[in-house]
Amino acid sequence: MRMTNMLHFTENHRFCVIREFSLSSLDYKMLALMYQPMIGGLAISLYQALYQQMSAEKVGYSPLEQQRKLFMLLELEQGERGRKYLIEQSSKLEAIGLLQTNRKFLVGEEDYVFEYTLFAPLGPNEFFRNQHLTLLLRDKVGKFMLLSLREELLSPEPEEWQGASEENLSVPFYDLFRLNTQVVDYELEQALYEASASKQTDPRMDVTTKGFQYADIIMRFPRGASNRVFVEALKHMPEQMAAINIVAKKYNLSLQETCRLLDEDGVFAEDGELQMDLLQYNANLFYRQSKKRGEERERTLARSEERAQDEEQGNSVKVSDEKSVEMQFYLEVPQQLRGECTDHQYNYIMRNEPYTAVLKMFFTQGSIPDGVLNIFEKIDLNYKLNEEVINVLIHFLHIDRRSWAKSSIEAVASDMLGKQIVTYEQAVDYVREKISYKLKAASKVEAAKAAGGGGVARSRQGKSQKPHIPIVVPDVGAAASSRLTEEELEAARKMAQRLDERFNRKN
Repeated sequence: MRMTNMLHFTENHRFCVIREFSLSSLDYKMLALMYQPMIGGLAISLYQALYQQMSAEKVGYSPLEQQRKLFMLLELEQGERGRKYLIEQSSKLEAIGLLQTNRKFLVGEEDYVFEYTLFAPLGPNEFFRNQHLTLLLRDKVGKFMLLSLREELLSPEPEEWQGASEENLSVPFYDLFRLNTQVVDYELEQALYEASASKQTDPRMDVTTKGFQYADIIMRFPRGASNRVFVEALKHMPEQMAAINIVAKKYNLSLQETCRLLDEDGVFAEDGELQMDLLQYNANLFYRQSKKRGEERERTLARSEERAQDEEQGNSVKVSDEKSVEMQFYLEVPQQLRGECTDHQYNYIMRNEPYTAVLKMFFTQGSIPDGVLNIFEKIDLNYKLNEEVINVLIHFLHIDRRSWAKSSIEAVASDMLGKQIVTYEQAVDYVREKISYKLKAASKVEAAKAAGGGGVARSRQGKSQKPHIPIVVPDVGAAASSRLTEEELEAARKMAQRLDERFNRKN
């Protein structure tokens, strides 16, 4: 029970118990041997106290009583400490599926009333098929005790029966009885409907009362359909009607679509049992196809409305709607487009042209791939990203040499949406921040390599590489300035001749 304010849950508040079953000897044994070790005896005592609020021979609602009665039956302290203890025990019952707590606000009394709906304990077969309960009981009593309880509660099939063929000899209802269907007693049907305890108390029946009625389905179901007999039998199967309405509500199906799915082959078994898994599978396929068609229809309408709006406004309106770009927010023209447009022209295009025209600038050698167009249509129509921001996104993908795959484009678009980038200036700042961060990371790597000196650097894979040795590059300007003139060359020759003459004299 989720309760944050203790003043909304006191011993003075009234409560009502709802149940649609009566405990058998096997149920009592399941409570004692299986449920009590999991949640404790005090929680089971609360379950028994709630169960006893109504006679065992009746089902439905118990009279309204103050919760003080529960405090006295369980010998709880009347105060905040007792309330917290009662909430703790009821939460244990709710967690294992024995209790459901609802709170209703009575406008006339301006106060809350608590509604405790009890559920019967699971049978041995259902209990051991429930993995959560089985593992919880194993954690409480151990594996060998769990196996011992299973042997005590379940009787195995005789060995002589294993592998033997069987034949169903049961007589159907309509082979033995005939009902007078010529006379329709509306008063009787209304009285049975109003007095039905399941209609009043079972929360699953809200799906049928608020969803499609049997009469709605049978009126629109084809008479010659192969599943007509099974659909007619739904009148006496409220649980299957509830399951159909749950699927219809889950996948937002109309009445016509629901009838169409019920007419599919294999939805009903030979004995008339509704195949819930197949119905949900078909409903899911129908839902996804409808959603895809709806998105395509939305894109088509958006494109047609945009074209019509452009045609109505004309060129004069377009000129008045053009937006200029300040110099401080200029994007650098990519190398691919430097010969085709200037900085001013490029930024003007990025600010005012649609993203389809910008994509054509970068896909010059061929048509734009359908996958790229689809993802940008989704960003435009579903994500509602502004056109100028999408253009900056395209610019960033190109200059950052990112992949044009769907995941890469959606990653950048999601980041922009998360950072609430809605204007051209914010998008330019976003791109500059990303590029500067990448350059800083690269400079740090280069600095780390240079700091290694003549030592041996290692790559990301751990393999050794040759040390980076700087190479001296000749200075072209210095070489040109050191050339001798003709006079200096002549003086150098004379100096060499004098040295030769002196050398020859000495010899």
